[in-house]
Amino acid sequence: MRCLVAILLFTVLISSTSVASPLAQAGEPTIVRRGRIIDGDTIPHVRLPEVRVRARWKFKSKRAFKQYTRLIYNVKKVLPYARIARERLALIQDSLAKIEDSKLRKKYIKESEDKLFKEFEKPLRKLTISQGRILIKLIDRETGDTSYELIKLLKGRFSAFLWQGVARLFGSSLKSEYDALGNDKAIEYIIEMIDDGVI
Repeated sequence: MRCLVAILLFTVLISSTSVASPLAQAGEPTIVRRGRIIDGDTIPHVRLPEVRVRARWKFKSKRAFKQYTRLIYNVKKVLPYARIARERLALIQDSLAKIEDSKLRKKYIKESEDKLFKEFEKPLRKLTISQGRILIKLIDRETGDTSYELIKLLKGRFSAFLWQGVARLFGSSLKSEYDALGNDKAIEYIIEMIDDGVI
């Protein structure tokens, strides 16, 4: 019985590591990998990271290429704000779930709003109108809700209506939804490239 346990342990140890290469010279670091024994051969078993393969984006003209490079610039500028919005929203919703009193909830929302304004008002005022439109869509992408729905949820219908009116003055809509397979296909492509470290 002891012999059987020893053999099992030995085979487990062999199958979970590979032997150092006989070509490795003294002083060189040894890399230990998981392995599997198949027909008496130890085969390294390595998990490779996922690699996304994409077709190159095609441009019909130089003007289209310039628009695309401008879109890359705009997405790179506003994507961090959309991701911060997702994180902050999750924190606010977690905190609100613990507050039952409606007055305390309103107070907490007001304090959170004041902090956000203090932190982000200046950089967000510097955004162009097109960057603002992209940010509205990316907030929908990151949070799963349009900016209009988020304002309505946190501040009420009247505030959402007022902010929608302000957005309309600039030719935007807080109700804009992100469409990764349609109108926003180029933005999705750019975000994937950013996440993969390509651009």
